[in-house]
Amino acid sequence: MHEDHPFVFVVDDDRAMRESLSDLLRSVGLNVQTFASAHEFLTRQRPEAPSCLVLDVQLPGLSGLDLQQELAKVNAPIPIIFLTGYGDIPMTVRAMKAGAIEFLTKPFRDQDLLDAIQYAITRDRPMAPCTHTLAEEQPDAADALRSASSFAEIVGHSAALRRVLQVVETVAPTDATVLLSGETGTGKEVIARAIHTLSRRGAHPFVTLNCAAIPTGLLESELFGHEKGAFTGAIAQRLGRFELAHRGTLFLDEIGDLPLELQPKLLRVLQEQEFERLGSMRTLQMDVRLVAATNMDLAEMVAEKHFRSDLYYRLNVFPIVLPPLRERREDIPLLVRYFAQTFAKQMHKTIETIPTDTMQACLQYPWPGNIRELQNIIERAVILSPGPVLQVPRAELTPQAMESVPLPPERRAPARRPPIQHVLEETERQHILRTLEETQGVVAGPHGAAVRLGLPRSTLQRRMQKLGLARRVDGAEHMTTVDTYGKKFFPIL
Repeated sequence: MHEDHPFVFVVDDDRAMRESLSDLLRSVGLNVQTFASAHEFLTRQRPEAPSCLVLDVQLPGLSGLDLQQELAKVNAPIPIIFLTGYGDIPMTVRAMKAGAIEFLTKPFRDQDLLDAIQYAITRDRPMAPCTHTLAEEQPDAADALRSASSFAEIVGHSAALRRVLQVVETVAPTDATVLLSGETGTGKEVIARAIHTLSRRGAHPFVTLNCAAIPTGLLESELFGHEKGAFTGAIAQRLGRFELAHRGTLFLDEIGDLPLELQPKLLRVLQEQEFERLGSMRTLQMDVRLVAATNMDLAEMVAEKHFRSDLYYRLNVFPIVLPPLRERREDIPLLVRYFAQTFAKQMHKTIETIPTDTMQACLQYPWPGNIRELQNIIERAVILSPGPVLQVPRAELTPQAMESVPLPPERRAPARRPPIQHVLEETERQHILRTLEETQGVVAGPHGAAVRLGLPRSTLQRRMQKLGLARRVDGAEHMTTVDTYGKKFFPIL
């Protein structure tokens, strides 16, 4: 994993666990030293400062959290990864606030631990002498587990999320336009805020506008502002979102719902960095970074002429696709704990335990509404839980529950369209039938259906047979029209 073969210290009172972890870490090229207790760790000789400490929470005598606090007093910045079972939210929060970078629940996947250690030992952090401690003071985690200290509102450590955050860290310092795409509820606005916070514009406004939430007639005014008297009801001057976001970031959510007639105006603003308020002839210069988001397939909308191609290419400078929750299941326990603790605090309640079967149900549920759906379910569960144990109604996490949850547009199966040949034949069938009704079933002659349709009699009769509008009677040339839909029958003359 690391060319310098760094040391990883493991503190766990379970001998089998120590041996298992030791074998796993050595198999990927790490040096490992194990300890059976916090007391042994503090008193035993250590060859060098560890690059990472894997620490069990439940230890005899001095607990893992107590050891963390003792070591933190010496202020040596060595990262800690905690190991524990499900359910103790306050303990998780204490550990993260004290400086732990990861909190894995047993049983955990080997790869999750290896990923966490890889992340810990490759961070740009100074190493301290072996007599110093493992915990460096971290920014307040807002009562949550965080993927990294730079992303204070983002919960998770999955590989899919980390890839997104790495891309965010790359693009944030630039002024490039970013297009966020992903299913509803995947946290696009949270990522947009992270981009703003990490940019040079972080001290300036972050302004948001949901293009789907504003009536079409008012959207232009919301974007660009208006002068007094610009239209009926404009009783005072109003600044638009672009003006309010000057020197900062403008986040346009649901950009796919932007009306076609407004798209050229937005394109011009992005290209020229200037605009006019409605009712004004004065051109205003602005300095705004744009982040847009959508749950639609804009490329498909361009192909169907529902979105301008030039605007699409102007928005798609730096695309970022957010993974749905079902592709980052490792983050579900962290999110459940985070939301449970957050809502418990808001409601002045105490949630101390999350039952294992509840967590397993959360892990197995497909979450069609992604993080937003999980957040809503946990909020309801906190409201309904009378005591310290989180009680999620099982009906919320069953396949039957999904029947009442509409899939987001991007995940709905497209409506099945009849083949074009069937459509054409049905159109022809109805046209012939209407003509026969007008001629009372007369096909031939100067006033017959064949003349009106511009067809020879024999051709019309063959078309009628093929379309199910005629049948022979007594094996003769006499035919009768058949309209099984309208139950009408005409003798063909």
